[in-house]
Amino acid sequence: MRLYDTARREVVAFDPGAEVTIYSCGITPYDAAHIGHAQVFLTFDILQRRLLDSGRRPKLVRNITDVDDDILRKARELGVHYLDLAAEEMARFDAHMAALGLLPVASEPRATSAIPEILSLIGVLLDRGNAYRSGGSVYFEAATFERFGQVSHLGRADMLRLAAERGGKPDDPHKRDPLDFVLWQPSAPDEPAWESRWGPGRPGWHIECSALAMRELGPTVDVHGGGTDLVFPHHECEAAQSESATGATFCRHWLHVGMVGLGGTKMSKSLGNLVFVGDLLKEWEPAAIRLALLAHHYRSDWDWDEGGLAAAAERLGRWRAAGPGDGAVDAVRARLDDDLDAPGALAAVDDAAGAGAGVSTAAGLLGVSV
Repeated sequence: MRLYDTARREVVAFDPGAEVTIYSCGITPYDAAHIGHAQVFLTFDILQRRLLDSGRRPKLVRNITDVDDDILRKARELGVHYLDLAAEEMARFDAHMAALGLLPVASEPRATSAIPEILSLIGVLLDRGNAYRSGGSVYFEAATFERFGQVSHLGRADMLRLAAERGGKPDDPHKRDPLDFVLWQPSAPDEPAWESRWGPGRPGWHIECSALAMRELGPTVDVHGGGTDLVFPHHECEAAQSESATGATFCRHWLHVGMVGLGGTKMSKSLGNLVFVGDLLKEWEPAAIRLALLAHHYRSDWDWDEGGLAAAAERLGRWRAAGPGDGAVDAVRARLDDDLDAPGALAAVDDAAGAGAGVSTAAGLLGVSV
């Protein structure tokens, strides 16, 4: 298998051992899952399926960010407890992902379950001189990590711009440098708080995933990723703090999934231009939705069009009409081994079905029951 690695900026050989550790950044459960989420998690599902098919044992961990600025803001708006909001949205998310045929993950740990590990990790970073206390918060000092930028390869100006857009608060006056990021912060009066050596408060976003990934999978993971909007600052900061704490490579292979747009603009909760999985499931068969997403290469940015669902439903009908059989199995494996080329895999199944071969086994490799 060959996969594109974000940090190396090229398609490279991916040949892990018998057990493959994978960490996929999950959702912040304050609203329903949209198809951009589904595209990310479907990509990791396809990787998991191909690894299983090749005889390996993938261990896929998908976290739940159940405490951060977004979920606390939404809970405040709704007048509900943030954990009640998280529980409701996670139940809905799990049901939708199961409907789309995603395999179960090895674990789905919550950020709030890792407070002891987070506190320990922050303590190590302070002791090693990578972090400092200021204004009641604890910050990671980016300048102490020489390889800061190794994942995103961005210049300082782009880093500052994205940090401002994605909650990094570069204008925080308590920072030594605008690129430093928060590890621990005081909680507002109506926010959850945990006791720490640095006063009561709550963790920053990036430290949550480092603590969870290392607790669940060890200091080094084979694959880590999510949407391309997480490359900076989230994954860049994760790598910096994790490697500063352990001295080991945090991630061997960074895998990032392109953005899904609507009307030429990236789907986002802040803009409200979302197509929700739950709404699609009311009108379309789950397998058709899955095929509509697989028709786009995971690394591409693309615009959602309902016409893709109609085409996917027609494709599903052709595959089912072809009946059971092993047609296109080797071709599908070859396409998935080439940077998870799902569109190429679909075309291979189309060709086999068109030639009169049964394609049930090949469709199954793609998580589609025919």
